[in-house]
Amino acid sequence: MGLTKAEKRTRIKLRIRKTISGTPESPRLSVFRSNKEIYAQLIDDISGKTLAAASSLGDKSAHSGNKVDQATVVGKKIAEAAKTAGIEKVVFDRNGYQYHGRVKSLAEAARENGLKF
Repeated sequence: MGLTKAEKRTRIKLRIRKTISGTPESPRLSVFRSNKEIYAQLIDDISGKTLAAASSLGDKSAHSGNKVDQATVVGKKIAEAAKTAGIEKVVFDRNGYQYHGRVKSLAEAARENGLKF
């Protein structure tokens, strides 16, 4: 019997995390998507702290369109949160998800609003 979908994603996630690590100057932009919401956070892996976070949870403006539009709003919010924290450059962690759809729209919105990665 093969691996489940969750087990495959966990293997991909671990493979990505072997090479990616966030620093205070260039934190890791980690994306998590559930069936209803999408979350993004900037993580300093050296100290183990979250520097900034944004999500679609409880945000009326994010729920106005479809889920790809929702991810675009969260991408803008995380870029603004990064600016207020004084962060310009990040390392993108797609967290085992394909770079497609919601993950891609979040990343592109963050880039358009000033984050470099």
